[in-house]
Amino acid sequence: MRKLLAFFSFLVVTNCYKAERKCEDFKTGTFEFTYTLDGVEKKGKFIRTNDLNIDYYDNKIDSASIRWINDCEFIQKKINPKNKSEEKAIHMKIVSTTANSYTFEYQLAVQDEFKKKRVEKGTARKLD
Repeated sequence: MRKLLAFFSFLVVTNCYKAERKCEDFKTGTFEFTYTLDGVEKKGKFIRTNDLNIDYYDNKIDSASIRWINDCEFIQKKINPKNKSEEKAIHMKIVSTTANSYTFEYQLAVQDEFKKKRVEKGTARKLD
């Protein structure tokens, strides 16, 4: 009985835990992130304003417009897409924050009904 009570107490405590999200601290600024390309881990950088995101990665520069849904979520759409795939908007969501970084999830804003839903995760660190 004692073990059962301890188990339920543990469940109550862990279910009440909520990741900290101070998203407004990460709405604008210069950020760094790591990504893997062809099995090689690389670093990228991006600058975000209230309505624009400029990515610098793999010797490329890419710009996207941003429309904030709330303090922790926004829709990002490439300004000059090169193909149909790049025309698709991305839904970004900040899921947790620390003093100088945040963890995010992203997926297509409009899901293709014939493809499996795919959610990717990452971490960005604020540089300024």
